[in-house]
Amino acid sequence: MKKLNLAAAAALLVSALAACSTGGQDRGASVDQLSADPLTAVRSAADLTGRSGSVHAATELITESADKKAVFHGTGGYDYVKRLGRLEIDVPPGAATTGKITEVVLPGTVYLQNSGAKIPEGKWVKLDVRQLPDGNLVSSGATDPATAAGALRGAQTAEVAGTETVDGVELKHYKGVLDLAKAADATGGRGADGLRMAGQTFTVKEVPYEVWLDGQGRLHKLVENFTFAGVAGSTAPKDQVKVVSTLALSQFGAPVEAAEPAAADIFSMKATPSPK
Repeated sequence: MKKLNLAAAAALLVSALAACSTGGQDRGASVDQLSADPLTAVRSAADLTGRSGSVHAATELITESADKKAVFHGTGGYDYVKRLGRLEIDVPPGAATTGKITEVVLPGTVYLQNSGAKIPEGKWVKLDVRQLPDGNLVSSGATDPATAAGALRGAQTAEVAGTETVDGVELKHYKGVLDLAKAADATGGRGADGLRMAGQTFTVKEVPYEVWLDGQGRLHKLVENFTFAGVAGSTAPKDQVKVVSTLALSQFGAPVEAAEPAAADIFSMKATPSPK
């Protein structure tokens, strides 16, 4: 069977046609406190982070198979009131796609713009995340902030790994495993679509994670480890692609520039006539 790497998957999303979030809450200071129970603290992180109104984000996605490694970096943010986020992702040298990927995410929907893709300049490709085997958790080079945090609702275990001070903020560090299907059930609505798709596709169902939370229970850093088959249907270790997704959040409550692309800017691929 044809072997696919993750970098190629990002290109395929565009060429084939040419992160969930919590409910919006009023912006303002949170009066929430980190739960003393580790599992409750982790499962509550997405909702408590959402109460900030918005966050700025930095992402890193490392994909590694038996013969290739790629590192994607992204920056952007998520507005929990509008339920809308935007990321600018740098494509590493040697990846199957080229240029920069810009991603706009809404619950259940992703818009992709790739400066190296064969679509008109300034146009976007619109996808329902249910079209994507991984639910867009990794295939565009980043796990969007809402979906990454939403996965924690499916935490099955959580233990305190220590306390760290970062930029003057004391953070509690937790480790455990999570279940994406259960995270989808806990999230509900269109915001659960990506989590559910990934839960069906990824080959390791108990996803290891590490998370750092502040005294208000908000997420500052999250590392999730995903695994999928680079050769369709294979469970052989040599055919598995390992993905380490890291999300760092900051500037809680600061405005985020993100807007859904206008209908006129959406690129629609015209059907190609069948040969006679």
